[in-house]
Amino acid sequence: MKKFLKGFYFAFNGISYSFRTQLNFRIHCLISLLVIAVCFYLGLTTAEWLWIIAAMAIVFMAELFNTAMETLVDLVSPKFNPKAGLIKDISAAAVLIAALMALITGILILLPKIIHAS
Repeated sequence: MKKFLKGFYFAFNGISYSFRTQLNFRIHCLISLLVIAVCFYLGLTTAEWLWIIAAMAIVFMAELFNTAMETLVDLVSPKFNPKAGLIKDISAAAVLIAALMALITGILILLPKIIHAS
């Protein structure tokens, strides 16, 4: 049981590291809080909440994987290397795609409700 609980400690340590060191992670957190507030205000259905939560989770996972990849690349290639830079660029592109898909998901769910509420 101790080993199991220690796994949570390490996971929260990774989230904490990302929050402290990655501006984009903090921006995603802020945007997520704003989206959650809007969702509560608009009274989303359970299915709509699930799509919004899934989109946010994918963005956070992509951002965490990106941070891990950047940290690993810095470890194995401390000096400038074009391929190391390319790895970081590709990892950042994955976050961008996840964020764009989350944005599209949010627009498809929230925009009609916002228009209807006006």
